[in-house]
Amino acid sequence: MAVKLKIKKGDKVVITTGRSKGAKGEVLSVDREKLRAIVGGVNKATRHVKPGRGNAGGIEQREASIHVSNLQLQDPKDGKPTRVGVKTLEDGRRVRVAKRSGEVIDR
Repeated sequence: MAVKLKIKKGDKVVITTGRSKGAKGEVLSVDREKLRAIVGGVNKATRHVKPGRGNAGGIEQREASIHVSNLQLQDPKDGKPTRVGVKTLEDGRRVRVAKRSGEVIDR
């Protein structure tokens, strides 16, 4: 069962707990079923890859997924972690809003 998440692909986020605490990055993908996201340049894991057609194989560093409860959106105003609210604009559009500063997150 999919849950309504407040984090989307392309968002700037801050890691709040774990080994990468305080790191900032962009969300590359979100798994809505498992409630996990992959953040670029954060939470690197070592993988041993077998050689194949397109690659030479060897040891690679890849981003591992992080549970969405350990992520918070980055406030567009000051770059600090913020909670997310939803607001309806005059034209009827629903947009995400940073609770910290009141700035609109969606374009």
